[in-house]
Amino acid sequence: MIKTRFAPSPTGVLHLGGARTALFCWLYTKKMNGSFVLRIEDTDLERSTPESVDAILDGMSWLGLDYDEGPYYQTKRFDRYHEIIDQLIEQGDAYYCECSKQRLETLRESQMAAKQKPRYDGCCRDLGLQPDPAKTGVVRFRNPAQGVVSFNDHVKGRIDVNNSELDDLIIKRSDGSPTYNLSVVVDDMDMNISHVLRGDDHVNNTPRQINILRALKAPVPEYAHVPMILGDDGKRLSKRHGAVGVMEYFEAGYLPQALLNYLVRLGWSHGDQEIFSLQEMIDLFSLDALNRAPSSFNTEKLNWINQQYLMSLPLAEIVALVRQRLERLELDHDPDFDLATIVDLYRQRVVTINELVDSIGYCFQEFEHYDDKAANKVLKAPALEPLQRALRLFSGLESWDAASIHAVIETITEELEVGMGKVGQPLRVAVTGGSFSPPIDQTIELLGKPRSIARIQRAIDYISASSPS
Repeated sequence: MIKTRFAPSPTGVLHLGGARTALFCWLYTKKMNGSFVLRIEDTDLERSTPESVDAILDGMSWLGLDYDEGPYYQTKRFDRYHEIIDQLIEQGDAYYCECSKQRLETLRESQMAAKQKPRYDGCCRDLGLQPDPAKTGVVRFRNPAQGVVSFNDHVKGRIDVNNSELDDLIIKRSDGSPTYNLSVVVDDMDMNISHVLRGDDHVNNTPRQINILRALKAPVPEYAHVPMILGDDGKRLSKRHGAVGVMEYFEAGYLPQALLNYLVRLGWSHGDQEIFSLQEMIDLFSLDALNRAPSSFNTEKLNWINQQYLMSLPLAEIVALVRQRLERLELDHDPDFDLATIVDLYRQRVVTINELVDSIGYCFQEFEHYDDKAANKVLKAPALEPLQRALRLFSGLESWDAASIHAVIETITEELEVGMGKVGQPLRVAVTGGSFSPPIDQTIELLGKPRSIARIQRAIDYISASSPS
């Protein structure tokens, strides 16, 4: 059975690189009808936090990356790790080491001075030491001294590493806690992980982990080490490139479908296709199609993809997200307000839900300022008379609907012998604060009579105050 795992360390948010790894694991599992495991590798007790665990779980939930097993926590499996460490010692594949920190630092300095690769020299390897409560020792894995570790990586191809290049790594620290390379091996073995997909910063750990698995006579998974994500400047993606945490994109108003679509294209492709439904991703995904080269994150491309989803997803889904955002901003609106009509028009022109909400904010709250460009162009002296006539006629209007409002606007254009734009555009800037809205008669109807009248008066006052006397 195909079984993958996503195993983040809860030392921060779920970042984009981790989310992409989780997505690749999830897609492969879904395609192969396998099982997807979420494992929280929280053995770094100083840096792991409950808040980071929550951030990981929230990010997975928002992206819709559901897991079949877990979350498992490594801190709850210490007894099992110690059992395996004792087993390795008993069968001669691990040993106690009492080398002091000072000795190891001196060894490292001398090796580096000689331009050698820093590594443990096996000082305690054959001393047959026993645990001594009076001393602070560690346990090391007895790496094979000869032979070659070979594996076929789905991304990098065949990798061969001579055992002579690997030293005896620590599997139990002096404080008694197991190390990453030991705990991850035990977990993969116990959870029957068949495929390990992870970042290529782990590729140097793989030969060591394979040797531990072989010492435990456990099956060796297949591996796929995915290149890192770079920023536009070719350097590793970080805060300086913008948001890197998944939930930051939620807060910014991006759609989870769009972020998934963008992430899947960072390191995987299917011809020139850019937009994929979730089912298409599952059907088309393959490990052997993963790219070997690092991918560059491009915010403009993400924005384009997000806009495609804003325009193509069911209107009701977008309206629900807009309502959600309005509630978070505590912007009250009439439940009978025709939100769908205005959302449908604006979603063609914006990139995110937040931008959409900002664009229609004039429907729910007073705007502080007019758009500078719109005001400088439209709210000038020639607009004063059309607005004054509109104020008078709208104030006496008994039936407040788009047809009646349109009739008033037509009356003004006929009386002043001007085009529709000379009346409609000043009204638009007056009631919305900007130069774009749905048809002005619909916009004024949606805003309601009291708010529309008040805003037209405000625009008249603005023009009167800014016009030379």
